[in-house]
Amino acid sequence: MTGSSSSDQSESASEPLLLNTSENGITRLTLNRPASYNVLSEEMLAALQQAIDTIDNEQRVVIIQAKGKAFCAGHDLKQMRDHPDQNYYNKLFRTCSHFMNSLLKIKQPVIAQVQGIATAAGCQLVANCDLAIASEQARFAVSGIDVGLFCSTPSVPLSRNISRKRAFEMLMTGEFIDAEKAMDWGLVNEVVKADELNDTVQVLANKIVKKSAVAVSTGKALFYDQLEMPLKDAYILAGETMACNMMAEDASEGIDAFKEKRAPDWKHR
Repeated sequence: MTGSSSSDQSESASEPLLLNTSENGITRLTLNRPASYNVLSEEMLAALQQAIDTIDNEQRVVIIQAKGKAFCAGHDLKQMRDHPDQNYYNKLFRTCSHFMNSLLKIKQPVIAQVQGIATAAGCQLVANCDLAIASEQARFAVSGIDVGLFCSTPSVPLSRNISRKRAFEMLMTGEFIDAEKAMDWGLVNEVVKADELNDTVQVLANKIVKKSAVAVSTGKALFYDQLEMPLKDAYILAGETMACNMMAEDASEGIDAFKEKRAPDWKHR
């Protein structure tokens, strides 16, 4: 977490908070406030929400990355202290939670490309993404406890990514874990050298782009819905989803291509 927002204001006004580029079905959203450790200020959350709400349906994968030494240092503590009002805090955390839920609800898989520290709500952002690849230099913490503030909202996706005792340890101590431990605990998928990070994420995104858009979007929705269900209900939903998926044109094409030993020609890209 960081207590600085003045640097956010002092960085060039001509530089957007968030860089948004798209190529070959892959959208990259780049947090662009390196001097303030890419904090999730009100303005940054608004920019991220707008980007997610207006994403082109032709886009197949979303990558969230950042400039500078930090991926994201959480909420802007100075901005928060400048508004000592519970209604303000309720609105801020509802806004953040809405954004985090938006990442799960869009049809595109979201990959966190973590080049540096990810603390508090920044660690929450990593945990909330569908996939995450980290540089060897990345470190992770939910450090609100160090300033008398339990990381309540970050605890939600964190406890759904790693074991309860690991999550509780991080939440109670505020201590950093390195990238290798984050992978071992299940917070990230892979750890690579810093100069290989961008290419590794690109390769993963390209693999997903080559799959049927129908299967990917169907699978993402089902994956999260069934996680919250009892086993019996999860199987019922999964069976109904698979039956519906079988009726899609892409499923017929994929099976025919497999039988004919050729590459599938997806109708929905």
